[in-house]
Amino acid sequence: MARSNHQFNKRQKELARKKKKEQKRQRKLDKNTIKSEESEESEESKESEESKESEESKESEESEENPSQSQHEGENL
Repeated sequence: MARSNHQFNKRQKELARKKKKEQKRQRKLDKNTIKSEESEESEESKESEESKESEESKESEESEENPSQSQHEGENL
């Protein structure tokens, strides 16, 4: 009579479950790292845009305060 490989099959099934679970965990980690990298990049771009906007607003405020200076600057060039 042939012997069944119950223990072998059970162990193989268990290993397959562990492998699948580890792959799923890794996908989630990769997904989270991609999101965090994108959010960091978007935050950096937002910060640079905000700094550019603040610089532009400062320049426009300065030109509004001293319109005669801005006219003279153009003549010097």
